[in-house]
Amino acid sequence: MKQGQIYKIHSDFYYIDADGASVECKAREILKKRKEKILVGDIVKFNNGYIEEILTRKNYISRPSVSNIDQIIIVSALKEPELDLHQLNRYIALSKYYKIPAVLCFNKDDLEISKADIKRILSIYEPLGFKTVFTSATEKHGIKAFRALLENKTSVLCGNSGVGKSSLINAINPELNLRTKAVSEKLQRGTHTTRHCEIIKLDDTSKIVDTPGFSNVKFDFILPADVDLLFDEMIQYRDFCKYADCLHINEDGCAVINNLDKIESSRYESYLEFIKEAKEYKERIKYEGKKTEQAKKIVHNREMTKISEKKRRSSRRRTKQDIYKDIEYHDEDE
Repeated sequence: MKQGQIYKIHSDFYYIDADGASVECKAREILKKRKEKILVGDIVKFNNGYIEEILTRKNYISRPSVSNIDQIIIVSALKEPELDLHQLNRYIALSKYYKIPAVLCFNKDDLEISKADIKRILSIYEPLGFKTVFTSATEKHGIKAFRALLENKTSVLCGNSGVGKSSLINAINPELNLRTKAVSEKLQRGTHTTRHCEIIKLDDTSKIVDTPGFSNVKFDFILPADVDLLFDEMIQYRDFCKYADCLHINEDGCAVINNLDKIESSRYESYLEFIKEAKEYKERIKYEGKKTEQAKKIVHNREMTKISEKKRRSSRRRTKQDIYKDIEYHDEDE
């Protein structure tokens, strides 16, 4: 059985990089029955055109769906479209949730950006320990520094449409010739030029995951009490709050509120947005059953796919019908 990494998924076909060769495969039905979703980045075992096994992932993110990555590079445009700090904070919080290091890339620095704006960006994010790089894909500014961040790593590029992710990749390796498109003057945002996740080899050791632009990251999968764990500047104060379940909004004796002068306003505003989304999630799951039947079971130390309860019921009904038919048949003979 051979082994390789999924570098692209299209429809029901999976494209595997196996020692430099591209192999097209489909997934075995047993993987579908187990509800094992195959992601770009997965290391898999395959044989005769079928994926047989997904090896254990070291990490993954769900939006965009990709696994086994070393860092997330969050690309933001300084202009066209205008820099959105709240959207940037969403991506940062997402990388924190999945425990994957984040690097901040601010693109289009050729578009008359004031030194004061750059100074403000650095004052917010450098104290939090983020590596930052300023680039211009069109003027080739900062490309060398950007390229150095990618060495010996598999990196995911994420960010809204139109911020220049594909242009940055083209600036590093023009032979890739990824599609790009201008930002809409009316909407001040880009249109989707990347249609799917795909791992692109820059050289023998560096890989980059080009992803579709997306802006619908919402914290509708986390409880409100855990949102502050996504903000390093708040973690240091949370244990000193008067109440253990403090959400740092307007509670009495809140250590975070008492230290708001040390937390950048846009970061705290983003926190409040995420709290609102998390509260909606908490309300929703109160009335939704979360228990799901396991797709696998262990029998005699062997992993086997379970037959769903619905199919078992169907099978039992069919068995009873067969028994009754058999009884009726014998009655007629008598």
